[in-house]
Amino acid sequence: MTLETLSSGLDTIWVVLTAAMILLMEGGFALLEAGFVRSKNSVNIIMKVFADITIGTLCYFLIGFGLMYGANFLGIVGTSGFLLKGDLSHLDLNISIDAFWLFQGAFVIAVISIVSGAVAERINFRAYLLYVVLMTAFIYPIAGHWVWGGGWLSELGMQDFAGSAVIHALGGFAALAAAILIGPRKGKFSEFGSSSIALPSNLPLVSVGAFLLWFGWFGFNAGSTLQATDARIGHIAIVTMLSAASGGAVTLLYTLFRYGRSDAPSVINGSLAGLVGITAGCAFVNDYAAIIIGTVSGLFMMAATNWLEARRIDDPVGAFPVHAVSGIWGTIAVGLFATEGGLFTDGSWHLLGVQILGLTVLCTWGFLLTWIAFKTINIWIPIRSTDEEEEVGLDISYHGIRATHAANEFIRIEDYSYRVDVKEMQDLNERYK
Repeated sequence: MTLETLSSGLDTIWVVLTAAMILLMEGGFALLEAGFVRSKNSVNIIMKVFADITIGTLCYFLIGFGLMYGANFLGIVGTSGFLLKGDLSHLDLNISIDAFWLFQGAFVIAVISIVSGAVAERINFRAYLLYVVLMTAFIYPIAGHWVWGGGWLSELGMQDFAGSAVIHALGGFAALAAAILIGPRKGKFSEFGSSSIALPSNLPLVSVGAFLLWFGWFGFNAGSTLQATDARIGHIAIVTMLSAASGGAVTLLYTLFRYGRSDAPSVINGSLAGLVGITAGCAFVNDYAAIIIGTVSGLFMMAATNWLEARRIDDPVGAFPVHAVSGIWGTIAVGLFATEGGLFTDGSWHLLGVQILGLTVLCTWGFLLTWIAFKTINIWIPIRSTDEEEEVGLDISYHGIRATHAANEFIRIEDYSYRVDVKEMQDLNERYK
């Protein structure tokens, strides 16, 4: 066994394990969103996550990966690698294409799950399935090529190590477009401008989901090195932890002193905002900058949540404040705090300018393409559930089952089309003897 073979084997194990950690984050999304929404829509949340994993994976395998990482065409799109076929030698990897695809496939599933939470409790399930196809096959992969696939933004020097912009800002603005277009849940806002509070159905479920996401984020960030022997792994892990802790701590203290109580949903989303914020710069900033990034992410998340309410935009799980707003800040923070090229470290404006340009393009792309996608889908399938379906709950309306029930016996099913009443048959025989 050569040293090169051993290195490749270790890197492959590292990438596969971290990809599995990222896939486990889908369990976090499912629990977090199911706990935030009303219990009559919990199964629908779970089924959307399964749609993300199943349909999204296949679409990325067939089309998306090739558009994202195929041979570069004019800096805009990839032209090889569909079904993992064709020339991909330009990637210059120390691991197999299969392992690299698995890691990137886990990323694409996370993008679509961001949109799922923003349209919870009122989107037509069939319309959502079509959107999953468009997001995982076209919208995200093309934008990803610009930054990670050798496209024009990477040529300009944009830095987004694990996806604050490519995944979270793009996904967050896609979620905003979908939430605006579909409209708020029935009864969320009154005609006089007041907002009704829909209490989370299960906050312990939300917290478990957040912890799973937090755990998976170490794979998300540290795994993006693609190398088990990369000296940055320990640093990436600690700044990830510090930023998440800072985001949660600032929301805990803010709500405690502002409202006289520590608001659990705010603290949970504040920690997630800190994770999103550090994702772009986890390999480029120091420990102290990570604390600042997490703190500001938590505060921006709360400000964005209030902004949505003021604009009468319904986002049941806080997808836009957590992912879009924190993703924007985290990407800009790279231009400010990066140890090489940052404004506050090197005094250079170039990186900051490129980061802002890239953000503008990615956020606009996510918003407009999602708007066009849902408008197009709505021509064939209504994108919004009916009032009756929403009132009954999407669990029963689309899946025919509730998340929980109190029955302590099996449900007896009788097939009346073949049922024969024995006593009735005996009476008939006696009558016609």
